[in-house]
Amino acid sequence: MTGPLLQITESPPNQQLTVSVPAAGIALRGRIQVPGDKSISHRALMLGAIAQGETRIQGLLLGEDPRSTAQCFQSMGVTLSDLEDDWVIVKGVGLGHLQEPADVLDAGNSGTTLRLMLGLLASHPDRYFAVTGDSSLRSRPMGRVIKPLAEMGAKIWGRQNNTLAPLAIQGQALKPIHYHSPMASAQVKSCVLLAGLLTDGKTTVTEPSLSRDHSERMLQAFGADLTVDQPNRTVTVNGPATLTGQTVVVPGDISSAAFWLVGAAITPGSELVIENVGVNPTRTGILEALQAMNADITLENERLVTGEPVADLRVRYGPLTAATFSGDLIPRMIDEIPVLAVAALFAKGTTVIKDAAELRVKESDRLAVMASQLNQMGAHITELPDGLEISGGFSALEGAEVDSYTDHRVSMSLAIAALQAKGKTILRRAEAASISYPNFLDTLDQVCSL
Repeated sequence: MTGPLLQITESPPNQQLTVSVPAAGIALRGRIQVPGDKSISHRALMLGAIAQGETRIQGLLLGEDPRSTAQCFQSMGVTLSDLEDDWVIVKGVGLGHLQEPADVLDAGNSGTTLRLMLGLLASHPDRYFAVTGDSSLRSRPMGRVIKPLAEMGAKIWGRQNNTLAPLAIQGQALKPIHYHSPMASAQVKSCVLLAGLLTDGKTTVTEPSLSRDHSERMLQAFGADLTVDQPNRTVTVNGPATLTGQTVVVPGDISSAAFWLVGAAITPGSELVIENVGVNPTRTGILEALQAMNADITLENERLVTGEPVADLRVRYGPLTAATFSGDLIPRMIDEIPVLAVAALFAKGTTVIKDAAELRVKESDRLAVMASQLNQMGAHITELPDGLEISGGFSALEGAEVDSYTDHRVSMSLAIAALQAKGKTILRRAEAASISYPNFLDTLDQVCSL
């Protein structure tokens, strides 16, 4: 191996990654593919489950979160083929025909599973559902989706004034509303739209800024009567709807590609091509942010796949400069901010990230965790109430012992930082990466060994 020494130590249930870099700056080279888009994978499974007929999905992400979605819908009478198959077949039960499960539904670590599914469960009359998740998910706010559902007439009970899981849902015939969301959130928007599928009339969501639009694209593909008023950031679904099974090809996840974009952009001698990545404009905030820092990234072989724009991304090393990120850009790169913080360390000047308070209620408090863990590696990061202030200009970090806090995006961001740290870095609970990127460590070894 010509790259760093990567050693994975199993100590069940935890996994430790040791990265030893004899001299900082290990070039990343080659052509790789990243796992299927997590957001699209969730939605393909859900819409396939409630559509009439058969849905065929290629490229489904095999991470833990989509598996949680699959298991929940299987518990409600939906038949799925083996998720390991190249094509996953979902035999839909038809809208309104999810069965009352015999046990509590378990969403695992997946906020997307729980928040989106609530819209469907709440709108299935005369059925009772209970849903929970792991300790992390049970601490994450659900009030943001329960509030609009309650305005539609939903009956949902939970801890802390009906804001935390476990949750109990008594399905109802809901009424349509026009919900003005206080935040740009694809999960809030999607939950309300899914509830509107079974609701008689027009259910509308207006956001303060655009969030990712995978639900709108896929709902239209499955046959929903849906209109999008993009200038006014408004989406309307006319129910009750009839959905028909479709063929879905899932592109590579740009959130997963972001780790390699940053890794190559900050390491002299690097050049990577990441193939078949979804470049939906509501998700390309990380590309815009890195290009604003003068990263050398080009889009090649641009095309449409099942209604989603896709491209190959070529990234080469080049000197970065600091920038300030805030406002409407933040919702379009919210999941990529942890690894953007790593890039900022190697940019000349001080990078400021604002309007990202949402990161404090993810799988971990990502602002606090990234600041504390990178500072252990010699960084100079100051937490802001809604973001980070990051002093750049580093040529290398210092090896240290760091922890993922069981957060998949923190785990992968720290692994990329470790490639630029002199000496030995030990990453505790590295297995968290498998939630969204099951073969991340194998790919890390691949791009560092050429």
